[in-house]
Amino acid sequence: LAAPSPTTAVPYMSVKCIDVRKNHHKTKWLMPWGPNHCKKLKDFDEAVSRQIEANDIVFAVHIPLPSKEMSPWFQFMLFIMQLDIAFKMDNDLKENAEITLDVSLAYRDDMFDDWEEIAHAIEIRKLKCTFGSPKTVESEGRHYDCDFLPFMEIGSVAHKYYLINIRLPVNDRKGINVGIGEIKDIRLVGIHQNGGFTKVWFAMKTFLTPSILIIMVWYWRRITLMTRAPVLLEKVIFALGISMTFINIPVEWFSIGFDWTWMLLFGDIRQGIFYAMLLSFWIIFCGEHMMDQNERNRLSGYWKQVGPIAVGSFCLFIFDMCERGVQLKNPFYSIWTTEVGTELAMAFIIVAGICLCLYFLFLCFMVFQVFRNISGKQSSLPAMSKARRLHYEGLIFRFKFLMLITLACAAMTVIFFIVSQVTEGHWKWGDITIQVNSAFFTGIYGMWNLYVFALMFLYAPSHKNYGEDQSNGDLGVNSGEELQLTTTITHVDGPTEVYKLARKEAQE
Repeated sequence: LAAPSPTTAVPYMSVKCIDVRKNHHKTKWLMPWGPNHCKKLKDFDEAVSRQIEANDIVFAVHIPLPSKEMSPWFQFMLFIMQLDIAFKMDNDLKENAEITLDVSLAYRDDMFDDWEEIAHAIEIRKLKCTFGSPKTVESEGRHYDCDFLPFMEIGSVAHKYYLINIRLPVNDRKGINVGIGEIKDIRLVGIHQNGGFTKVWFAMKTFLTPSILIIMVWYWRRITLMTRAPVLLEKVIFALGISMTFINIPVEWFSIGFDWTWMLLFGDIRQGIFYAMLLSFWIIFCGEHMMDQNERNRLSGYWKQVGPIAVGSFCLFIFDMCERGVQLKNPFYSIWTTEVGTELAMAFIIVAGICLCLYFLFLCFMVFQVFRNISGKQSSLPAMSKARRLHYEGLIFRFKFLMLITLACAAMTVIFFIVSQVTEGHWKWGDITIQVNSAFFTGIYGMWNLYVFALMFLYAPSHKNYGEDQSNGDLGVNSGEELQLTTTITHVDGPTEVYKLARKEAQE
């Protein structure tokens, strides 16, 4: 209700400037408009008639558009390039053509300051274009249909104004920018996070951090009050709480005052740690409630399930470092620009998606097994005393409820992961477009927090002690209701009741 859509896309058309100096100094910046604007060209026909060489033309783009300014609340800037290439019989676009771009990026915080350089690079991009009509004289002047090219990504928007200068250096001898067709225009699409969405996001993080911290302190205090050592499940829930707190801590507030370009990478790492912890927790949570499993309460018993999660997370971390890690030095770099890079990137994302789907199916199978085992144990409930029966019914109801919530969260997380990868990649791949609104991001994030909060609340050891005489006596309805609401671990020094029920049946 409060936040606008997460991101905004702004189209920019580059202006063709004439660089009148013969030796190109890198410090000279060409402005597309304003008081010190460059000498402009309408089109390349004018350049030919005025005998201006291709090496003397600079495509200039000022960000943002006139009479606007950028803000640190935008968090990041991602730019996609689209080339308008016309067909000409004597200057056709070669197959697998590559375009070489000499690109520079600068900033300033006042309209009258000098431009300060942020980055300069010479980048090569592969052109993937199709031509719908037959290549005849009649078709001259028609444009090719070209894919978007990844252009630039910056992890912070610390300055008000940015300037991009793009040169297309031509060298016939070396074959640089030869056979790329007749380029008419260069268009850019700038994508940044909406300031309103950023404020809602920060407010959520600031509000949720203390709530998870308080429940964590309360939870761990409950465990330390006990004379026994914490069991594996309790340790894993606490570790999940720590990873949730790590995501929650609103370090993003600093990005408003500081030029921290590594915030995107840091955010990815935080999210990756939480994903890995959450997926590992679900496996251990189900495994610890398997009634017929003797290898319990030891992390080594889960290496087959947790190992692949760790390997998958490590692969995604390496992929992220190859893309966003390199962009810290060179914002124009993209893993999608080379054939090998594109194949590797696609392979990483597809493998991660397949692994997630297989993991989800395996989790459903484990949950089914646990439910079947618990249903079998429920047959022994009528023989118990009323208080104990109510107590176990309460435990089983809570456990089933939590398992269903777990499956719902797992499904939503898998959907969120796949959708967020597709939306991030749709500029890079072409056709696929999915509109993701703010409610989806904030909803998933809120769901994770509520889930972790509920886990620590439901699985904290109880401070109440139920002796055997109490349990065996036929207590009144009120006591039964009270017992039904107690948490899973009831005996101050004993293991969880679900464990005790399981072990007793296993021994029998």
